[in-house]
Parts: sequence; structure tokens; C-alpha cells
Amino acid sequence: MSMPKDPEVTLDPADWTAVRALSHRVVDDAVHHLSTVRSRPVWQEMPDNVRARYLTEVPQTSTPLAAVYEDMIENLLPYAMGNIHPRFWGWYMGSSNYTGALADFIAAVDGSNVGGGNTAAVHLDRQVVSWLKAMMQFPADASGTLTSGGSMANMVGLTVARNAMAGVDVRTQGVTSLPRSLRFYASDQAHSCHQKAMEMLGLGSRALRLVPTGPDFQLSVVALEQAIAQDRAAGLRPACVIATAGTTNTGAIDDMRSIAQVCRREDLWFHVDGCIGALIKIAPANCGLVEGIELADSIALDPHKWLHTPFEAGCALLRDSARHRATFSLHGEYLEEKARGIAAGEFLSDYGFELSRSFKALKIWMSLKEHGVAKFGQLIDQNIAQAAYLATVIKAEPKLKLMAPSPINIVCFRYQIEGAPESDLKEINTEIMLRLQEAGTAVPTDTTVHGQHCIRVAINNHRTRREDLDLLIREVVRLGTELENSR
Repeated sequence: MSMPKDPEVTLDPADWTAVRALSHRVVDDAVHHLSTVRSRPVWQEMPDNVRARYLTEVPQTSTPLAAVYEDMIENLLPYAMGNIHPRFWGWYMGSSNYTGALADFIAAVDGSNVGGGNTAAVHLDRQVVSWLKAMMQFPADASGTLTSGGSMANMVGLTVARNAMAGVDVRTQGVTSLPRSLRFYASDQAHSCHQKAMEMLGLGSRALRLVPTGPDFQLSVVALEQAIAQDRAAGLRPACVIATAGTTNTGAIDDMRSIAQVCRREDLWFHVDGCIGALIKIAPANCGLVEGIELADSIALDPHKWLHTPFEAGCALLRDSARHRATFSLHGEYLEEKARGIAAGEFLSDYGFELSRSFKALKIWMSLKEHGVAKFGQLIDQNIAQAAYLATVIKAEPKLKLMAPSPINIVCFRYQIEGAPESDLKEINTEIMLRLQEAGTAVPTDTTVHGQHCIRVAINNHRTRREDLDLLIREVVRLGTELENSR
């Protein structure tokens, strides 16, 4: 006699008609949300009652999907970061695009794990990497891999660099077998992810030598050569120079052609952190700013910045595909490649850390197919022109001071009070920044350059107009004047 069985269950809805109706509403709401973005605050603080909703315990029973959606509409969307807004200029983030958002939905419906296999998603991923290689003028036989973002893209490139320059088989013997300690070089303006990479690669933060920059915040090639000579004399192994194509603080671009020459002469790996500025390569008016990037051994770049791909999407490109694959390729008995069937072909996981890989290529592919590279290049030139305009307005305003050159799309400035100590200027400019954010007017952030605190505006936004920048300056001067008069 057979035992009674529990009914089998699924996550599919019992009523597809109701789900279809809700899905249509989701699309309508999404279009409304984006088309009216200019009318909303850039950012707003969450009330305590909303914040408390994110402290509730894990749900044990079901809730109708429509109710879940209403909860999200009421308690999540109004309190987003705001980087889709035309007056969001914080840190360095793209402003997304609707086609990319549709692609993320389609990718999730497709459900593919793009770690490898004989699927259209894998072929499309390879095509996107090939497009990015072409945009950087990298050779066709180079390799690449999509990553979560710039930090991981740099990590991939620097891992290949470490293994290539180690002088031993690091994968087998480990970093303790290195005959000489490796040294990596970057400017004192380089992103902090490089120190993290040194630590994660087992080399320690001391492996990263920060080279001084001048008034233009570019790495000094003379100082670089001196540092390399000093380390060789000390018995160390100079291994890699990390040039920055667009520093986070000011947007400075290192002299990549000169650095490439140093690397070739000194037998060093040439890596470019291009997460901010590599894509200037496709901008017709400004592509010369990144001349020499095509000479790199490896490049890190971020489609979720100037290609406005919805988060997240980074990419590492490697000139030597064999070294790239040798750094990461590993197959267990459960993951054998086959000549036929679903496991036929090369596995994308052989070019990075992740076996589980989301189908992030689709949102890059669809956006590039819809708009074309030329449109994105035009938008990059537009943002750089907007930054130049903002710098000009700042220079013309007696109450404001431009704090650093603005070679691309980052502008550092502050409200200036003659004779005020630095501590007071930091306090007043921090307060200006916070009031702009809390009022929902704009989101700049802040930084310190040459020991002086300032407001920082990074115009990486396809929705920004010059009128938005005019509004920013009016509000900074108004708030600064109020604060100055209240002292």
C-alpha cells in the first residue's frame, strides 16, 4: 500500500493572469518613475517608521505579491540613492538607463548562469567583451571578463600581473615561495582598491608604493623611475605600474604613453585603472586624453559608469589571453568540458574568480545595440563640457574657489572666506554639502586635495543640464552666505 504524499509545490503563481496584470502595472510605474525624476528630490532621509520596517524578522508565511509590491513602492523607491536624478553628482556613478533595466528583467527571466556552457547567453557575453576590447583598441586575440565592478576588474588584472611577474608558480607554491618581494607602483591619487588588492593577493600593503604627483595630480614619471631604481637596488622585484585614467579625487589622467615606455624598458607589467576615464577612448572630442591606454597589458573599466549600465557591471581586459586563462582556469571532475552538448566550449569562469556569474552582459549589449557607441561618446564629451562650464562659472563667482584642475568631468571647489582657518572652511563647506543633500536639491560629495577640504561634483550623468549646474552654484552661494553671516 502506497503512503500518502504531500502535494508538490512550486514558486510559479497559481494565477498567471493576475501576475500579468501586476507586471503591466510595474512597467507603467517604472516609466512614470523615470519620466518624472526631475520633479522629485534627489535624495531624502528615511523616516524612523520606514527605517523600522527593515528591522522586522524573516517572514515565515506568504504575502500576496501585490501587497509585497505596494510595500516596495511605498518604502523603498522614495528613499533610493538618487543616482538616476539629473542633479546627482556624488562619488562616481552612472545614471542607469531604461533599456538596461529591461535587460536586467529579461536576464533574470532567462535565468542563465553565465559561468560557461554552450548557450546564447555565453556567446553574447563574449561578444560584449569583444566590443569593449574594440572600444579600447585592444587586439582581437586579447581576452576579458565581465565583473561586478571596478574593484574586482582591477583585482583580476593585478592577479594576472602578480602571477606573470612572480618568477615562480604562485598557483602551486603560493606567495611564500617568491624569491624576491614584488613591488607595484601607483600614484598617490590611486584608488584604495589597489591596496585592498595587494592585501588580498598575499603581498601586503607594503607591496604598493605610492609615487608622488605634481600640481596636476598626475603620477610623476621621474619619481616613478627613481622608485623603481631604489627598489631594485634594495633587492626587491619591481613588477607592475598601475596608471590611473581618471583619478577619483580630481579626474587626473596619468601619462600612459610615457608610463608604457618605462614598463617596456624596465620589464614591468603595465596595468591601467580606467574605471573612471577609460571610456573617454570613444569620445570624439576628448579621446586624446587617454592616449596610450591601448598599450596596457591589462585594463579595468566600468560600463556602469560612462555606459550608464544599471549596477553592476565592470570589465577586465588582458592583452595576453593565455596568461589570463592560466591564472584562473580550474575544472573539477563535475565540470569537464565536452566537444558536444551544453558543456561544449570554453568556460567564462576560467577567466575570473566566479563560477556563478550573472547575465550582466545583456544590459550592456541591449544598450549599445539601441544607442550605438557614437551616442555614448557624445554623452562623455557632453559631461566633460559641462564640467568645464561649471569650472568657468566657479572662477567667475567671487565667493567660490576652484580647488584643482578639471581635466575631465570632476570639479572640486569650495565656498571661500578670506582669512578663515582651514577648520572653519571645512565646517562651512561640509554644512553646505549636507544641506544640499538633505533638501533634495543636489548630491555633491566632498574630498580633500592638497590638504584642503572641498565640495566635489562628478558629472557622470546623461540627464544633467547646464541649468542644473547653475542652480547648484546659486544654492551654494546662498547657503554659504547664510552660514557666513551667522558666524
